Amino acid sequence: MRIVTFILHPVRWPLIGGLASAALLGGAFAFEYLGGLPPCPLCLTQRWVHAAAIVFGLASAAAIGLSAQARRISRLLCWVLGLIFLVSAYWAAYHAGIEYGFWPGPSTCTASGGGQFSLSDLSAALNSRTNVVLCDEVAWSMLGVSMAGWNAILSILLAAASFASAFRNTEIQTR
Repeated sequence: MRIVTFILHPVRWPLIGGLASAALLGGAFAFEYLGGLPPCPLCLTQRWVHAAAIVFGLASAAAIGLSAQARRISRLLCWVLGLIFLVSAYWAAYHAGIEYGFWPGPSTCTASGGGQFSLSDLSAALNSRTNVVLCDEVAWSMLGVSMAGWNAILSILLAAASFASAFRNTEIQTR
């Protein structure tokens, strides 16, 4: 329990949350470059949200470390980080829902997208050296949950931790 109390302290959480997002993003890059699983367009969107969480978390941690005023607003910074994680959870859940057929995905990255194609569009697609990665196909799963599904679960947990940190009733010491 002490480790949870330590981690969720509003002064420490932005750095820890940013590092957790970096670990998730690192895992995505490992799947791509070591596992040979290139990202689809929705995966890339999720990566940008984690990049935002990393930048915000690290910038918040630096500000808290350098400024007594930032220490006073550390709870607000935890709230904002929690909202970023909720955006990540939204995109990941949306993507997982497409993968499992709960709702249709964008026509630009799904097999059942339909749409109107001209002969020149088809010819260009067939002659392209770029493989199109579909958003509605599960490239990898563990325990029946896709990467997008795991991202949604972990992002919700990170959002919950951020909000729990914001609600912490601890005295934040200033310098």
